[in-house]
Amino acid sequence: MSSVATIPHMKARGLTVMSTRLQDQDLVFDVAREQGVQTKDSLFSPQATHERRFIPSFGWHPWFSYQIYDDTVPGATSYDGSSERSGIQRWTPGPSAPLPIHSRDPGEAGEGTVRPGGEVGLDKAFRIPESWTASTTDAEKTQRDEGLTPGGREGRQLSPHRVSMDHQSAILKAQMKLAGEMDRAASVHGVQVHGALYNVLAECWKGHEKEVLSKREKKKIAANAENFESSDDDDPEKTAKQRQSSSSRKRNRSRRAYYIHPSVPAAVFFSFSVAINWDPEAGAEADKNKKTVDAIRATPDDRILIESDLHTAGDRMDQALEDVCRLVCDIKGWPLREGVGRLARNWRHFVFGDES
Repeated sequence: MSSVATIPHMKARGLTVMSTRLQDQDLVFDVAREQGVQTKDSLFSPQATHERRFIPSFGWHPWFSYQIYDDTVPGATSYDGSSERSGIQRWTPGPSAPLPIHSRDPGEAGEGTVRPGGEVGLDKAFRIPESWTASTTDAEKTQRDEGLTPGGREGRQLSPHRVSMDHQSAILKAQMKLAGEMDRAASVHGVQVHGALYNVLAECWKGHEKEVLSKREKKKIAANAENFESSDDDDPEKTAKQRQSSSSRKRNRSRRAYYIHPSVPAAVFFSFSVAINWDPEAGAEADKNKKTVDAIRATPDDRILIESDLHTAGDRMDQALEDVCRLVCDIKGWPLREGVGRLARNWRHFVFGDES
């Protein structure tokens, strides 16, 4: 919060700022009232003063999903000790509160304000931090950064407890359903759960898939556009079998291929940051960096986004955005000005649904 005043003076034209838990939702809300973007035209207009470049996103991060009670599960208990695995206990949150996505009317943040959903998702690696207790040592307490919003880890040790993937998935589904009902984009976090994450998202769009014709079907339509006589090849049952066979051949593809398959009715983007995806001290051939290079090259040009992944605005965030922008342009082989324009259009598509 100490860096909020720097946002109107940043180089970045627009910032999509994510809430992650109860403690920061009202903070994001209040900043949006003062600096929130009203319309996309006001953001991109050459006459805009750019004092309003803040786009709030309200969501519950998987790290904090244990704070939410899923009241759709009959007989849920506060702790399920029977689901231990490899000595690590699994936590099922007990009754505390229903899903409080936001306690105030988001419309109060400013009429016309765009509000994506975020940050939501799944995280297999996350472990619940230990609580601050009377036994916490003075040395541990001095590690706390008073400038951080309460409710985060704040230097606490991690416990052996993890949040069950079933519970995380239930919380994610609830938020994705809400985003869909409100026609909002969603920023989705995923760590070591590519398959589970895909399954949750695919369940959301199930029944709305786009029809995808095989190459044979497309050629046949083109060659016989005026021929309406039926034939064995027009048999719907046979066509369905052909599609099933084609789908089976693609099962070994990466999850990225599934997300961008032509049948998917949603526009799925992939976001990169230097903080998470790149080691500046290592060369491009380092394992982590090589994977990032491969991933950026494989991501379609119109589905790539950049982010800072920082909690601090101002010069530090501007630099992080510039660094990842230059990285993506270098890997993609884009001239810098062209690349900046591409990334801006992608962000605009993600936030506003504007494909122009």
